[in-house]
Amino acid sequence: MAAHLSTGHAILLNGGSSSGKSTIGRALQSELEGDWLLTGIDVLIWMLPVELTWSPAGISVADGEIHRGPAFLRAYEGFQHSVAALCRAGRNVVVDDVLTDGVVGQDRWKASMVGIDAVWVGVRCEAGLAAARESGRGDRPPGIAGHYADRVHVGVDYDIEVDTGGASLEDTVKAIVGALPDHWAVASLPKSGREALPARSAWGADGSRSLAPWER
Repeated sequence: MAAHLSTGHAILLNGGSSSGKSTIGRALQSELEGDWLLTGIDVLIWMLPVELTWSPAGISVADGEIHRGPAFLRAYEGFQHSVAALCRAGRNVVVDDVLTDGVVGQDRWKASMVGIDAVWVGVRCEAGLAAARESGRGDRPPGIAGHYADRVHVGVDYDIEVDTGGASLEDTVKAIVGALPDHWAVASLPKSGREALPARSAWGADGSRSLAPWER
């Protein structure tokens, strides 16, 4: 008979492109007690068939706006339920997402995460700064950062909000970790001195899908 596993926790980071979510997620993995998995929208895009990464049925970008077709939305729903399944199997998960439709997107996540303790973190970044970061990265279609900097937060209910334009990564992570005891008994560990793995993007600058890290 399989041993009973207690349900894991989830930290959901929502913010526009280039707001710093992936970097925060990596830092949280090193800071939080236990083994935390990091996943998110880029992971899903890397999983898609190439034919769905630039098509009306899949996902594409035009003038900074992300278009999500029916095939992509079906995959996205499955991805959300897979995150919930990881938590139900006792794993702790950090999710990096871009809620292009704000509170509607949050409601979809909540429907898939019923019974799971989740903390919602709003990752804000002023549109001009996000756009400058996007341009400096050179690995995202131009315009996404500015288009979604504020739009992703419309109507979304957060447990904590951070502004990556006004605080250091260390202070941002400290603020998030400091808020967790209000929700769960999750402890932080002293920094190990490890260099965090780099954040990577699933999008090429022309909107095409780049290779996943494990394919390079």
